[in-house]
Amino acid sequence: MADKDGHPDLDEFDLSRILHALSDENRRSVIVQLAEQPDETEQFCSAFGMPWAQSTRTHHFKVMRTAGLVWQRDVGNGRMTRLRRDDLEKVFPGLLDQIVTADRAARAN
Repeated sequence: MADKDGHPDLDEFDLSRILHALSDENRRSVIVQLAEQPDETEQFCSAFGMPWAQSTRTHHFKVMRTAGLVWQRDVGNGRMTRLRRDDLEKVFPGLLDQIVTADRAARAN
C-alpha cells in the first residue's frame, strides 16, 4: 500500500504508470539527471532547472512520485527528491539504464 505521500510499495509498481511519467520530456530529464548522480543523491525540486511554475512542478513531481520513480521528503519549505534506483532495478531490471542510454543518444543527435 502506498504511504501517505503516495510512494508505492514495490508490489504496486505499474509499468504503464512509469511509462506515462517518463512520456514527458521534462520529467524524463529529471530522472536522467538523478540517474547520472551517485546513489542516494538528493536534490531540491527546484534544482533541476525545469521551466515549470511552482504548481506545475508540484504536479510533475507527484506524477513521478506516485509512479514509483522518486522518493520525496519534506525539508523546510521544499522537498528533497532522490531516485528509487534500487527499487526500479528490482522490479524492472535494465529499464533505468535504457532510459539514460536513449537520452544520451537523443542529445548526441
